[in-house]
This record gives sequence, C-alpha cells and structure tokens, in this order.
Amino acid sequence: MIHRRKQRTTSQERSDLFDGLPDDIILSILSRLCSTARCPSDFVNILFTCKRLNRLGLHPLVLSKSGSKTFAIGAKNWSEQAHRFMKRCVAAGSVEACYTLGMIRFYCLQNRGSGASLMAKAAIRSHAQSLYSLAVIQFNGSGGSKNQKDLRAGFALCGRAAYLGHVDAIRELGHCLQDGYGVRRNTAEGRRLLVQASARELASALRAVAPSALHVLKRQLRNKRESNSNSSNLSLLSDFGLNNLNLPSEAHPVNRFLTEWFGLFNPDSGSDTGIRMCSNSGCGRPETRRNEFRRCSACGTVNYCSRACQAQDWKMRHKGECSPVAAAVVDALVMNNLDGGGDGFDDAVVDDRTDEVEGVGGGPSE
Repeated sequence: MIHRRKQRTTSQERSDLFDGLPDDIILSILSRLCSTARCPSDFVNILFTCKRLNRLGLHPLVLSKSGSKTFAIGAKNWSEQAHRFMKRCVAAGSVEACYTLGMIRFYCLQNRGSGASLMAKAAIRSHAQSLYSLAVIQFNGSGGSKNQKDLRAGFALCGRAAYLGHVDAIRELGHCLQDGYGVRRNTAEGRRLLVQASARELASALRAVAPSALHVLKRQLRNKRESNSNSSNLSLLSDFGLNNLNLPSEAHPVNRFLTEWFGLFNPDSGSDTGIRMCSNSGCGRPETRRNEFRRCSACGTVNYCSRACQAQDWKMRHKGECSPVAAAVVDALVMNNLDGGGDGFDDAVVDDRTDEVEGVGGGPSE
C-alpha cells in the first residue's frame, strides 16, 4: 500500500514538471513548431495532446508564425473548419495565411475582392509570393475585363517581388524589359535578369541534389576569373552527372491546392467548354474569363498565365512535346543566339512562341 502511494506521488511530481513550465517557454516552442511544420498534422496533433497545449497552440502569437506547409491541405479535405482556422490565423497576423486564403478565395471561391485584399495585406508585409501573384493578376486583368489590365502596376509589383529574390518574378521582369511590356524596353537589362533567374534555379537545384557541386562550381568560377582563362566551358556539371539538370522547383502548397481543386470540381478544365488552366504543372491558376491566358503559337495546345510559367514548362516538359518543325526552328534560334554571344537560355526565345488568343471560341466574357 505504501509502495503504491509512493508511485502515485512520483507520477504526480513528474506531471508537475510540465505544468510548472512558464507559458512563455511553451509558446516559443509551439511557435517554432508551427513555422517549421512539414504538414498540417504536425501542428494539429499537438492541439489534441492536452487542454493546455490546445489553449496555447491557438494563441495569436503561435498562429502568427504559421508556415506555408501548415496550410498544405488537400482540396478534397477543404471544409468550413479549415476555412475558420485560416481566418483565425489571418486575424493573428500570419502572412502565409493571408496569401493562402487569398488565393483560395480569389480563384476557387471566386470572391475576387476579398481574395485580392488578403493578398495585398500580405504584400504590404513584403511577402514575395503575394507580390508576384498580384502582378500576374494585374498583367492579365484577372477578375475583370481585358481592358482592366494594368501593365505598369504589374511591372511595379513584379519588381518588388524580384527585389525580394522571387525567381519567377525575376524572370517575368526580364521578359518585360526585353519586350518593353509595361515599361521602356531595355534588352540588355532584361537578358541580365534572365541569366540571374536561371543561375538562381541552378544553384537551388545543385544545393538540393549535390551540395558539394555548388562549392566546386564557385571555386572553379573564382579561379577562372582570376586567371582570365579563355578555355571552354567548365566540366563541373558533367563530372557530377548533372548535364541535363532540369529539376522542377517545389510548388507552393496553395498552387497544389488549386490544381487539385479544379481537377475535382471542374473536370472539363482545359476543354473547349471549360475554363483553361495554366499548363505549368507547378502553377494551378485558372482563367477568370475566356481567352485570358496566352497559348503556344506553334502547337496551340498549352496555355500560360505568365511568361515565367511558360519558360519553366518549356524547359521541363513542353520542349519535347511541341510541334517538331517549330521545335527545330526554336533550336536554330537558340544556336544563332549562342553564336552571337548570347546566354543560351531558353528564356530568351520561348516568349516568341506565344500570342494572346483573341476572338477564339467567342469574345471575352465577364
């Protein structure tokens, strides 16, 4: 009997160790967990552990630190409870919640005003994805008529996102400067930005696949610069088996949500009767009116919401699927570009292969 009492007392003392921790320490731990969660269940399971963790886990300080993967729910799991949780995170000040819920409302729930307002709220706090998404909306006039495009506003938003290091924004900015789209034409600066975007993608891919290759590449480039050698291209990528390094960048969870949502609730997407979606697999944006997106001028079978999505999909997939004759023409243009001292990236050529569809299948509908 005495032994049982001692065991009970010991167990009570052990539980008191957690109960005796200050709330500030637990809030700090939960904030870190919420910001680094790899999936929603990493955070939700904590809320079911005990009443204290449930209470502190829903504290505004914790919710304000929510990372993008905390909201990585599937479209088939979308519910009013998930909507309320996101709204609670928005009220707590989470920029990722503002962006994610803004995209869902704008494209999926077709609440354009509320969705754009939430993305603007995140953009004010220098959220790069929100700035770029608003730029795409301005470039396309999404949610309105074709006459409501604002190229200057789109360029300004894209420039801010590029300044924050958003690769797609850097590439879009480069194309705008090359083509004089929404800004005075500056071919040299546009090409410099396209090279910068491709270099950032390459560095990211090397960091993910072969981290040591990135350090070797930097050392070889530094030695080449110091020696002013006129030798041919560096052999680093072939040495590491990365000659054809075309790794897709990881899509934001909300882009995967959009892709799944319109696959479930708009099975006619991409047909003549349904809305068209961006053909870049990592995007998921749909049209908000007929003939809003550009299409490939060679084959006419793919559509893109932006030049950045087009350039990414061209390198990853469409280059091998497009019309053989047109592909040969593009390859010839690339070779001519290389012979003329260009950078050789697909970005400089791929934009010439699209045009905006006008008057196909009826005029734009509001």
